[in-house]
Amino acid sequence: MSTLSVPQTAAATRPRVDKYAPAARRARRRSAGLGLLAWIVGIVFCLPALWMLLTSFHSEPDAATNPPSLTAPLTLDSYRVFFGEGGGASPWPPLINSLMASLFSTLFVLVLALPAAYALSIKRVEKWTDVMFFFLSTKMLPVVAGLLPVYLFAKNAGMLDNIWLLVILYTSMNLPIAVWMMQSFLADVPVSIIEAAQVDGARLPTVLLRVVAPVAAPGIAATSLICFIFSWNELLFARVLTGVTAQTAPVFLTSFVTSQGLFLAQLCAASVVVSLPVLAAGFAAQDKLVQGLSLGAVK
Repeated sequence: MSTLSVPQTAAATRPRVDKYAPAARRARRRSAGLGLLAWIVGIVFCLPALWMLLTSFHSEPDAATNPPSLTAPLTLDSYRVFFGEGGGASPWPPLINSLMASLFSTLFVLVLALPAAYALSIKRVEKWTDVMFFFLSTKMLPVVAGLLPVYLFAKNAGMLDNIWLLVILYTSMNLPIAVWMMQSFLADVPVSIIEAAQVDGARLPTVLLRVVAPVAAPGIAATSLICFIFSWNELLFARVLTGVTAQTAPVFLTSFVTSQGLFLAQLCAASVVVSLPVLAAGFAAQDKLVQGLSLGAVK
């Protein structure tokens, strides 16, 4: 039995050309170019921190050379001096003071900001926009403008060189920012689950802790981290209102700038150690931070 062969046309034998291939190649090249640009920008931004880290392992003469030497021998002498070897001041009291002030102020900010944000986003009070503007207006006053009244109050109240004064100040300074951030986060919480909890007899504390807080956990984590960083890095009030007992880590860093000169290697080593708690907190909460800062960005 013979089989009939169907003649193939020219269109059927011609290789198929994907008309979208050039656009896809251009998109891939554009994506690769943007990725390379992002890496370059990231490296440029990280260079000062990397240079600080490298300088912290140099001796003082090598750190003071101009131009700086990349091949200088590495040493841990600056870290030994920072941690008090050789009769220097111990860094542990300032570090503990900074940790106490940052943790307690962040905790108080969350306790106060969560109900406030709930009232401004879910169970909105009357003229809630005016309330939000009031919170924002408190950040318009320069910090240095309130330094003298705060100092006179602390002096008359006998609270100079007191870590709890810093806790109160950091709480009041970070509270407006926390309310603003958490108001936008809590606005995306579904009202239906809150109403369901209220139907089941849940009171306001239960609703906040067991319903609202788990849903808005990324936003709360982002707010906590930002408040912690702001408290940890604050220098002006801590420099003026503290002495020896309540001295914080940023104030301790200024002790490396003396009338004898700038001890650059020791200052870099101290800066690296002081930056570690913030970096550790950022790495530990980076997933929550990204979720929280992007919460509500896509509707």
